[in-house]
Amino acid sequence: MINMTREDAISIFNAAIDAVQPSHLMQEHVQLHDGILTICDKTFSLPAGRPVWIFGAGKAAAAMAQALEPILSDVPVQGIVITKYDHALPLQHIEVAEAGHPLPDENGVQATARMEARLKAVQPGDVVLFLLSGGASALLADYPEGASLIQVQQVFGLLLKSGADIHEMNVVRKHLSSIKGGQLALLADTEAWCSLILSDVVGDDLSIIGSGPTVPDPSTFSDAVAILDKYNLTAQLPSVIYDHLQRGCAGDIPETPKPGHPGLKAVHNFLVGSNAIALAAAAQKAISLGYATAVLTSTATGQASAIAGELVTTAKDWKGPRPACILMGGESTVTVTGQGLGGRNQHLALAAGLLLATAPGITILSAGTDGTDGPTDAAGAVTDRELMHSATTQGLDAAHYLAQYDAYHFFEKAGGLIKTGPTQTNVMDIMLAIIS
Repeated sequence: MINMTREDAISIFNAAIDAVQPSHLMQEHVQLHDGILTICDKTFSLPAGRPVWIFGAGKAAAAMAQALEPILSDVPVQGIVITKYDHALPLQHIEVAEAGHPLPDENGVQATARMEARLKAVQPGDVVLFLLSGGASALLADYPEGASLIQVQQVFGLLLKSGADIHEMNVVRKHLSSIKGGQLALLADTEAWCSLILSDVVGDDLSIIGSGPTVPDPSTFSDAVAILDKYNLTAQLPSVIYDHLQRGCAGDIPETPKPGHPGLKAVHNFLVGSNAIALAAAAQKAISLGYATAVLTSTATGQASAIAGELVTTAKDWKGPRPACILMGGESTVTVTGQGLGGRNQHLALAAGLLLATAPGITILSAGTDGTDGPTDAAGAVTDRELMHSATTQGLDAAHYLAQYDAYHFFEKAGGLIKTGPTQTNVMDIMLAIIS
């Protein structure tokens, strides 16, 4: 049976998720009164009978659209959003399509084509609301002329296992696409486009979130090639992908639209959900449970094992009042060399667990706010010295599981997996240590 400290850790994590639910965020940022639509700090007059177009992509796109429909119940609404499998929700007026993530698939390609066709049908006086959240880089699926979906999947797969961070991966993705990197917003002939964005990237760079389909792109084909070279992936690229990038570097393929591009002057991009918002709610929950609380950062990056070491060391060296809860947010990376199953959060929790043999009274949790950690059905894991000791008595070699990048099967047997199901939001990861 789970102990009370682990229960508290999970409750604190759940509070973070609740704070960035689209049902709250859409009501806060979108209002309609007497034919005047207010989106963040922009207002638009809606001509009678003219539609509001809703488009979107990401793990939270369906939930964002569902929250908007009642707000816009007095006006015609139409459009399409693309979300991950098992993330669809019932919508009255907006089509919802499910597609592959983290690798794009044919359903994503077809849904993206339908979105492009509808964007081209937008009239100059129409309002477009675009709902963007993490996962859109895969869900908005296309591929270069002459290439195939399989070849793009191969490149995405190489990037996911390379150790490249999300900024680097999305620079490459933008230059293998005709819709990412600000290009999608060029399809609609309107002076009223607003994107509502949930950030799943460290630093909340709008040009990186979901590969920035509505945001000017400062990166270049040359940047994409340099990233592939950095991770020794260039020689593994399909020849047609390599040729596409080289033609882009030579100027034979148009670059993505850069800051100041006239076609994006009427596009307004608003950040409405972030890891910092989730962390603040987690801290309030920890305080309500009686913990002295400190938020270390919302921009943690680096290898999962290194962050695990930092978190455990900080907890062991804690000099403040007890019980205490130390919180971090951000997104770790793993460079996968083993053949196991897991994700960055489970790997971080297992790496931390191995350090708890000399750290009694510390509980570590690491989990993704989207409810999905790597290619698993778990959001992450929670562990402490008691759980690790119990695993040893069961004959589980934690160090072996870590070396094989097989944290999922370790925690499946030892206990500690956190399974939320789809959370309908996505603002990176929450990592915490409770010191009893």
